[in-house]
Amino acid sequence: MIPQTRKPGLRALELPPEFEDLTGLIAGDVKVVVSILAERASQRLLLTKKQARELQRALWNRLTEGIEDEIKPFSADRR
Repeated sequence: MIPQTRKPGLRALELPPEFEDLTGLIAGDVKVVVSILAERASQRLLLTKKQARELQRALWNRLTEGIEDEIKPFSADRR
């Protein structure tokens, strides 16, 4: 039996306290963007279900990381 390597799951969107009331709204928007991009890629590139899931995971994690990194300088802790 081949051992499976566990891929990291979806990271949670964590915004500074000044923006945490927007977390749900932004997460919803990111979810829609990820779904649209993954669906289009699956159709155009004929991705397998596994590849589509991996693409969705990668898109989600990179987009949430990018949002967090860009908003951090605007938190009260950083000023």
